[in-house]
Amino acid sequence: MPSDKHRDTAAAILPLVGGPDNVTSIAHCMTRLRIGLRDRSLVDDAALRALPGVLGVVEDDTYQVVLGPGAVARVTPAFEALVAADRRDSPAAPAVAPTMAPTTPVTADVLAARGAALRADRKARNATPVKLALRRIANIFVPLIPALIGCGIIAGLNGLLANAGLLPTVVPALAAIASGFMSLIAVFVGFNTAKEFGGTPVLGGAVAAIIVFPGVAKIDAFGQHLTPGQGGVLGALAAALLAVCVEKWCRTWVPEALDNLVTPTVTVLTAGLATLFGLMFLAGEIAAAIGAFAGWLLHTGGAFAGLVLGGLFLPLVMLGLHQALIPIHTTLIEQSGYTVLLPILAMAGAGQVGAALAVYCRLPRNRSLRTVIKSALPAGFLGVGEPLIYGVSLPLGRPFVTACAGGAAGGAFVGLFNQLGSVFGSTAIGPSGWALFPLLDGRSGMGTTAAIYAGGLAVGYLVGFAATWFFGFTDRMLAELNTDGGKDPATAPPANTPAMA
Repeated sequence: MPSDKHRDTAAAILPLVGGPDNVTSIAHCMTRLRIGLRDRSLVDDAALRALPGVLGVVEDDTYQVVLGPGAVARVTPAFEALVAADRRDSPAAPAVAPTMAPTTPVTADVLAARGAALRADRKARNATPVKLALRRIANIFVPLIPALIGCGIIAGLNGLLANAGLLPTVVPALAAIASGFMSLIAVFVGFNTAKEFGGTPVLGGAVAAIIVFPGVAKIDAFGQHLTPGQGGVLGALAAALLAVCVEKWCRTWVPEALDNLVTPTVTVLTAGLATLFGLMFLAGEIAAAIGAFAGWLLHTGGAFAGLVLGGLFLPLVMLGLHQALIPIHTTLIEQSGYTVLLPILAMAGAGQVGAALAVYCRLPRNRSLRTVIKSALPAGFLGVGEPLIYGVSLPLGRPFVTACAGGAAGGAFVGLFNQLGSVFGSTAIGPSGWALFPLLDGRSGMGTTAAIYAGGLAVGYLVGFAATWFFGFTDRMLAELNTDGGKDPATAPPANTPAMA
C-alpha cells in the first residue's frame, strides 16, 4: 500500500495536471509517472517541478513526472485511486486550470527562452514513424525490467556462492529462481507485444511459447534441427506481431458466431507454422549477428566504440529513445549471461554527475539551482539521470554538452579494458551508476570487473566536472546565473540563444 507520503505526492500532482477530468491515461516506467492529458494548457509545470518528491517533468508522447525508482511504483496506484475517486464523486465537474505559480519577470532573455522551449515542444510533438515504433517496442519491454533486475541480482549472488563453495544446497535453488524467468521471457514478450499492438495478449504469448518449447528440437528447418529458445526475444516479438496481423485479418471475414472458435485457431496455427519454419531461424541469425557485432566492436575498437556510445547516450535519454536498446541488451543477456553495452552506456550518467557538481561549484550564489542539484545528485549517483538532465544541464545548454564529454571519456575507459581482454557486462538491465555493481559479471573475476567499472565512473566524474568548469559557461552566463535570484534553469535561455553568446 502507498504510504501517506506517496498519497500526499499523488494528491499534490493531480490538481497541477488539470484535475481528474484532464487525465486520459495513467502508467509508469522505472522512474516516471506517465499521464495522458486532454488539455496540455491546464498543466502548471513550474508548480510541479517545485513539489517535494518531484525530480523533474518531461513532455513526450505522454506527460511524464519524474519521481525516481521505487517512489513511482508507490505514487502511481495512489494517483490512479485519486483520479477514480474524484470521477465518482464529481462525474460532471469540469477540469479547472490550476493557479499559476509566480513567474520570472518577462525580460528579453525569458522571452527568448520561451520561444526556444516552444520550438523544442513543437519538434517533440512532430513524432516520426520510426520514433513511434521504437517507443512501442520499448513499451513491450519496460514492464519486464523489475523481473530482469531481481533475477539478475539473484544470479549474481548465486555465482558468488558457487565460486566460494558456500551453501551448496542453496545454490541450485537460487539458480532455478534466477533462471526461471529468463527461460520463459519469450512468452512475456509475446504477451506484451500482442497487448501493445491491439491483439489478444494470450494469443501472442501462446505463439511465442513455441520458441521455448523443448519439442522444437525434433523439427527440421532450413536443413537443421531447431533449438529451444532459438531466436529468443526477437523471435517472440516477430511471432507475436504476426499473430496480431493474422488475428485482425480473421476478424474481417470470420462470422461473429464462429469468431471464438475460428480466429484463435487460425491465428495460432498460421503464426505458429511461420514461427517454426521461418521466424525462429531468421531471428536466431539476427541475434547471433548482434552478439558477434557487439563482441567485434569492443574487441577491435573498444576505446573508440566506448567513446561514441558513452557520449551519445545522454541525447538518447533526453529523447526517451534509450528504452529501444532493451531488446539488444536482452538478446546479449540470453546469449552470454550479460550485456557488455550497459556498463559503457552507464558512463553517461557519470559525466552528468560530474557536470552537475561543476555547476554547483561555479554558481555559489545561485541558491535555487544549488538546491536542485543537491536534491538530484543522490539519484544521479544511482544512475537516474533525468532529474539532472531536465533540471540542470539541458536547460543551461553548454553543461549538457560537457556532460556528454564526461560520458564519452568514461565509456572510452571501459571500452579500452574490454579491448584488452577484460570483458564484462551487466546480468540485467535497468540500474546504472553505483546501483550496477551487484549486477556486474565478466571473465576476469569480480574484483577486476568492479575496479574497471569504478575507474570508468571516476573518469566520467572528473572529465564531466573539468569540461563543465572550463567550457560549460560563457562570461555572460556566469554573470546572469551566479546571483541570489539566479534564473530557474527551466527558464534560463539555452546556450544557442543570443542571450548566451
